[in-house]
Amino acid sequence: MHKKISAIAIKGFSLLLVLGAAYQAVAQAAATLYPKMAPIEQYLMADRNAEISLARSAAPESISRDADVMVLGRHGFETAVKGKNGFVCIVGRGWSAAADPDYWNPKVRVPMCVNTPAARTYLLGIIKINELALAGRTLDQVNQAMGAAVAKKELPAMEPGAMCYMMGKQGYGGDVAPHWPAHLMFFYSDTDPAIWGANLPGSPVVAIADPLYHLTQFVIPTQKWADGTEVQATEAHKMKAD
Repeated sequence: MHKKISAIAIKGFSLLLVLGAAYQAVAQAAATLYPKMAPIEQYLMADRNAEISLARSAAPESISRDADVMVLGRHGFETAVKGKNGFVCIVGRGWSAAADPDYWNPKVRVPMCVNTPAARTYLLGIIKINELALAGRTLDQVNQAMGAAVAKKELPAMEPGAMCYMMGKQGYGGDVAPHWPAHLMFFYSDTDPAIWGANLPGSPVVAIADPLYHLTQFVIPTQKWADGTEVQATEAHKMKAD
């Protein structure tokens, strides 16, 4: 099977932040550092409350305080807090929230908070990827399993309005892309990026089309972090490829 840029389209975005010669050097180093799965304990957060807090940091408090929160257990994500507004906050790990060379990097912690349509569609893919990775499946094996699941319609198409907040200052995206700029993501099934004017000179919209998952992800930077502080201009500029 053709080697994909990422295990899911969210990871493709991290590569857009580090395109160029620097990516090659860092990616090769990361691949050497994390050639196989570490002990499972290294991927888990011992402090459950710390993971809940980090997950909620993805979105403004007005949203995250009433959201469901899921934490990672030995076999996948488990609901730790039941919310009431339909949003779900989690902390992504390397296999679903980092560039390919950081697939097995146990230090990756990426907070994200999805809305109800994304929780019923996009998040199901993230949950499945985590279950496969925790069972020891390699990146190629996960890609094959996920591609087959999509082809068999075992995973649903994206619902209209599916989106995600990734506006947290905290977290770690891996050695290749350590710090994610504050941004929003919008998920569609098999949509042409051109209809948003994405990836064009001067456009603030970045798009990643993933044919294996039949998923198109649109990414838009925000001017503030979830805590309300301003994003520095240099951070916002990292949203685009060099």
